[in-house]
Amino acid sequence: VQLQASGGGLVQAGGSLRLSCAASGRTFSGYDMGWFRQAPGKAREFVAAISWSGGNTVYADSVKGRFTISRDNAKSTVYLQMNSLKPEDTAVYYCAAGASTTGRWPYWGQGTQVTVSS
Repeated sequence: VQLQASGGGLVQAGGSLRLSCAASGRTFSGYDMGWFRQAPGKAREFVAAISWSGGNTVYADSVKGRFTISRDNAKSTVYLQMNSLKPEDTAVYYCAAGASTTGRWPYWGQGTQVTVSS
């Protein structure tokens, strides 16, 4: 499956952005979807994941209550709504397809830059 992330940009602290990740190729609805991020000089970290049906979601503690992951299987797209952004949310955000229960994410998008200014 091929993934294309978009929606990043520059925003002030307290602002909002919505990231999108469009999938093509294999059946999108057969995969759990996840968002990860990597800040400069840091390891890639998990942000959020959603099950193939959309019925289950999980978030990193650092974004819980501020970020919302959702998906539209008819459009083969997963979203990450980011509210109350903080400077520490600055990173390249990646979407991935796989199986969240096993932690295996074999398919990755190219990343989209999110920069939050203070």
